[in-house]
Amino acid sequence: MTTRRHVLCALIAGPAVLAGCAGPQVVDYAQQRPRLELDRYFNGRVRAHGIFQKRSGEVARRFTVIMDCRWEGNQGVLDEAFTYSDGTKQRRVWHLTKLDGGRYVGRADDVVGEARGQESGNAFRWNYTLRLPVDGKEYEVQFDDWMFLVDEQVMLNRATMSKFGITLGEVLLSFTKE
Repeated sequence: MTTRRHVLCALIAGPAVLAGCAGPQVVDYAQQRPRLELDRYFNGRVRAHGIFQKRSGEVARRFTVIMDCRWEGNQGVLDEAFTYSDGTKQRRVWHLTKLDGGRYVGRADDVVGEARGQESGNAFRWNYTLRLPVDGKEYEVQFDDWMFLVDEQVMLNRATMSKFGITLGEVLLSFTKE
């Protein structure tokens, strides 16, 4: 009876476990071109246009971002100035470090701990926890952030925002290098 129960549990749990491993990995894009070098793309001025969509698909916010970016050796600063459709403004300054093997780490005032990322081919995947202000309160939410270089000037970004493993929404961005 116990063996039968274990087999049944394995049959039920197996597909769920495999599905969790089935998502794309950044190394899956190693052969894609043009090749993204994050420190080269985010050097100088970059403009972005984006939206935040709730889990339902409803667009809750629209925004633009002007980024002034600079690198000295393996140290980079990405100074982001956000303007939202309701007129509110926000600033985030990333301090990035380029490591060996296309890996990056980063910090910003509203990021909890350290962000970690990896580039491969035309893709970059970035994971971090952000303190997000909502209605006078702050919530810590996780971001799974994917960027894809389309050509030398344009990069697309899709970030999934979640809390306790539950998707809250997505941020979609289009970056244009000036």
